Amino acid sequence: MFKKICLLSAFACLIFSCNNDDEDLIAICEIPTNISSSSITNNSAVITWNSISDPEEYILEYGVSGFNLGTGTTIYESSTTAQLNNLQANTTYDVYIKSVCSTDNLSSSSEVHIFTTLVASVITEFRTNLSELNLFSGDLDNLEITVNAFQYDLSTTLFSDYANKQRIIALPEGTSMEFDGDGLPIFPENTLIAKTFYYNHDERDVTLGKKIIETRVLIKTNGSWETGNYKWNTEQTDAILDPNSSTLPISWIDKEGNNNSITYKVPSNTDCFTCHSNNNNIIPIGPKLRSMNFEIDGVNQLEQFITNQQLTGITNSASVRNLPNWEDENLSLETRARAYIDINCAHCHIPGGTCSDQSTLNFALETPLDETNILQQTALINYKVSFYYEGLSMPFIGTTIRHDEGLDLVQEYVNSL
Repeated sequence: MFKKICLLSAFACLIFSCNNDDEDLIAICEIPTNISSSSITNNSAVITWNSISDPEEYILEYGVSGFNLGTGTTIYESSTTAQLNNLQANTTYDVYIKSVCSTDNLSSSSEVHIFTTLVASVITEFRTNLSELNLFSGDLDNLEITVNAFQYDLSTTLFSDYANKQRIIALPEGTSMEFDGDGLPIFPENTLIAKTFYYNHDERDVTLGKKIIETRVLIKTNGSWETGNYKWNTEQTDAILDPNSSTLPISWIDKEGNNNSITYKVPSNTDCFTCHSNNNNIIPIGPKLRSMNFEIDGVNQLEQFITNQQLTGITNSASVRNLPNWEDENLSLETRARAYIDINCAHCHIPGGTCSDQSTLNFALETPLDETNILQQTALINYKVSFYYEGLSMPFIGTTIRHDEGLDLVQEYVNSL
């Protein structure tokens, strides 16, 4: 028989055995205490603990927070330290530890210890898969931006066959964009800018899902920008780096309930250079301060960047001009048309742009009308935007259909001059 005796003064319970008149005192196997975690990264952590007894080994079980004991990952350690590897980034884990004093003498599980892994840093180099860049958290197709990057929007957007776009900037930790006038800010080394193109299946109800086509990436390396394009797979689980152009059929329902179908064209790296080139250097097009200087949900976007210390060298947005929204019908015809022409055409039709050797047009919004040569070429402009034919119509690349709303605006404007 067995008789249990508690020795309060020793803070331990002993088991008294009388089998065969032998008296063996077996100390209760103590539960590990003071569990802590350190050296936590996005995929690893070091766990340490204390032990009153001197067990043969410890059994450590861990898993995503809330897991049931017996279903987690188990490891065995002879010391009071364990290294956990291959963890998920930005994930909370539970850890339990048992002492193994002998084969038949185990402690109960410790109290749970909880820790959370760090968010993975954005990788500023072109890897094979988009997922390797750590731009998104969770399932990639949710397009949930990592906390190490932020979204930006433009007051007036480039027409891209009615595709929706998600725009992201990822700055290296501890850095910011620096004010450099109304145009592009000075981006720090190893900045990553990404733009993801997608179509909602039904614009009247975005909960019905979307088709993601491509994610275009710009990375600043050694003072220069490099381009890379990731094409999303059919399963929408990842995107693959591909320098080549391709096409795929796309269908969607617009806000008016109309069915639309196009053959979407994913650009090649050469195509990207055509639009992003200025004086033979690749530069971003969209994130000019004047294009980001507007309110979103009642908050000025530049003011938010300043507050978040994502933009420095300026104290408020008052000194930055604003690129008007061409869809705002409260604005004048000229204001709307010049804004539309700026965002859709000026990256090529400016000094140093791809078309500067073939055309005298200067479509930058800040260029006075009499210096743009618009007045001298109204007929040509009218003609170039009136139809779609690859390599002849305008915009030169980036679309596969005519933009009817933009066409109406530009033609009304040039015909009024």
